[in-house]
Amino acid sequence: MDPKTDTHPKPAAKSRLMSLDALRGFDMFWILGGEGLFAALLVWTGWQGWSIADAQMHHSQWHGFTFYDLIFPLFIFLSGVALGLSPKRLDSLPWSERLPLYHHAIKRLMLLLLFGVLYNHGWGTGMPMAADEVRYASVLGRIAFAWFFAALLVWHTGLKTQILVAIGILFGYGAMQLWMPVPGGVAGDFSMSGSINAYVDGMFLPGISYQGRATDPEGILSTLPAIVNALAGVFTGRFIVKPHPKGEWAKVGILLLAGLLSLGLGWSMNLYIPVNKDLWTSSFVLVTLGWSLILIAIFYGLVDVIKLHRLAFVFVVIGCNAIIIYLASSLVKWDYLAGSLFGGAIQALPIDIQPLASACALLLVQWLLLYWMYKRGIFIKV
Repeated sequence: MDPKTDTHPKPAAKSRLMSLDALRGFDMFWILGGEGLFAALLVWTGWQGWSIADAQMHHSQWHGFTFYDLIFPLFIFLSGVALGLSPKRLDSLPWSERLPLYHHAIKRLMLLLLFGVLYNHGWGTGMPMAADEVRYASVLGRIAFAWFFAALLVWHTGLKTQILVAIGILFGYGAMQLWMPVPGGVAGDFSMSGSINAYVDGMFLPGISYQGRATDPEGILSTLPAIVNALAGVFTGRFIVKPHPKGEWAKVGILLLAGLLSLGLGWSMNLYIPVNKDLWTSSFVLVTLGWSLILIAIFYGLVDVIKLHRLAFVFVVIGCNAIIIYLASSLVKWDYLAGSLFGGAIQALPIDIQPLASACALLLVQWLLLYWMYKRGIFIKV
């Protein structure tokens, strides 16, 4: 799940942006336990404004969009940014020079698919031995496929072709959902059981689906438009590293404007193709790209232009080892560890502040482990 994985044999050849690690860490922060802060603040203060923020810390039930819906596509976008910082054509290189990169890409794809299955069956249950009881579709799997196909396009095509492919996927997928009927159904059905996604998953997705749903949120067909999120990240990375005649703040402004434009297009498309995370609709792609561009603009301006490195450090520590802490969120009982270390101190506090203290303790134990790894130069990559 680590989008910062180098795509070249020599890491030194790759440009790095602290804002990229910081935004990746900011994205992961909410998965590690940050989503519980607002509910805890509501209990402590009683201010109903926190309930509005807490509502954004849950996925949309079906159509619609919340901040929590952004976390996954933002990760895919950032994996593309890392890829676009030093794009390189491979098709003109000798086969002996290309082969190590192909091996790396396939290895990364396979490992993330495996880790995704392990994550799906974490929390003490373990992966079933019966093949038809395994959930193969996963968050890590989607990130793996999106990065893999984006990398192949970067390595073998030019920028114009990449843009045309992204546009083609976006419109082709939307047209498929709108106008392609399925056996026993109708075209343009965006319900959980009646969509073309549900039909494809039911026919071709092996194993079980998420919570037994007709449409798996990481299913086969909806992985296709996620490639657009990765390619948009590639375009953003290329744009950031290219000098601009009007300076770095011009880049920030252009990224912000592009984000607002993408948001406008996405919500305009919502009239015909609803914004829906589980179906990963084309309108959802545009809305998430809009927010991704706005966030990368803000982080790039604050971290790499103004150089507010100390402000970003907390998130950088998380972002540098995103894959290990994400896997650990399924394999390790962090709340038990936090309670073992700080439970007595938390119980000594007034009862209305204990939920907030517990949420902070949960975040702290994970961050301290990541800080220990960061200080010792331990960075887990795939």
